[in-house]
Amino acid sequence: MSVKWLARAVPQTSGLYPYVPGKPVETLLREKGLTRAIKLASNENPYGPSPKAVAAIGAAAAGVHRYPDGDANALKEKLAKIHNVDRDRLLLGNGSNEVLELLIRTFAGNGDEVVFSSRAFIVYALAAQAAGATPVAVPEADGLSHDLEAMAAAVNSKTKVVCIANPNNPTGTLHDNSAIQTFLDRLPRDVLVIIDEAYYEFVADRLGDSVQDLAHPGLVISRTFSKAYGLAGCRIGYAVADAVIVGLVNRFREPFNLNLLGQVAAVAALDDRDWVMARVADNNSERARLESALEAEGLLGGRCFGNFVLLKHSNCPEILRRLEDRGIIPRPLAPYGMADYLRISVGSAAENGEFLHALNEIIAALQE
Repeated sequence: MSVKWLARAVPQTSGLYPYVPGKPVETLLREKGLTRAIKLASNENPYGPSPKAVAAIGAAAAGVHRYPDGDANALKEKLAKIHNVDRDRLLLGNGSNEVLELLIRTFAGNGDEVVFSSRAFIVYALAAQAAGATPVAVPEADGLSHDLEAMAAAVNSKTKVVCIANPNNPTGTLHDNSAIQTFLDRLPRDVLVIIDEAYYEFVADRLGDSVQDLAHPGLVISRTFSKAYGLAGCRIGYAVADAVIVGLVNRFREPFNLNLLGQVAAVAALDDRDWVMARVADNNSERARLESALEAEGLLGGRCFGNFVLLKHSNCPEILRRLEDRGIIPRPLAPYGMADYLRISVGSAAENGEFLHALNEIIAALQE
């Protein structure tokens, strides 16, 4: 007799599904019989990590037979100095994804609600469901940007957590900190408010210092080393919050959740800020190039403030197929209810040029 394992699992399992990342290069090569491909699907840094980070990884590699520092002391000290906060206000995780999941798991459960924008990072919904809480997705007024008024109105006595991605992934929109503070002022003091700033470095000059400028008792600002710092494979993320909040979340955090090589790479990358910000400037320049080209062809889906752009076309599934046939991997946004959009990560100048050339030929063929 077979066992009905779903019936044995916790109730929220039936509504869960695994997070689907951007298609790996190896998968496309196998599917299409190709020998090379360009991945523009996961908002990775095409320039790689800082040379100092690479050197630090090499120097530390021989020590991987030992457990890492379970409290990541060197990284905490560095981040505390950068943000001018006490180290006990820092929560570290295996990517900011784990940080987000830990926060929601700690503060939301059965009968509670987690409020977020319907076209924000899909992990908010997954984490809420996994915790047994009720996800509350608030539609965007313009289809792309968080409707802060509507989100504030959605908060009630059951709301335990509110999530805002700024800049937003996958739509790329941005709210300035004055708008965020006005939103925070409308919320109850005992609600946890996560401002997910995974793409902060790309708008740092425009946004300002969120850690110091924003105020709310339940404020949590999360960041990652996966985007601007080029350390996606190391999985390092963190958040700044009230020390009591961090202490409670640490009760759920797994031991040694930050690997040794990731810790040393992150510390070294923070010591090479000039290199990182130069790559941010390269990204922003290339993003402007891509958006200008898309706009000229009537394909721009909206202005973005991260390391990606939006392509909008009524036949995106066919464009996706033909791009993949040419070894170019974009990110379809149908899972977000945006079937007529593709998200295109900003690649290197050469990669972006190859994408634009392929896109022009595909659009021309579709118009024949």
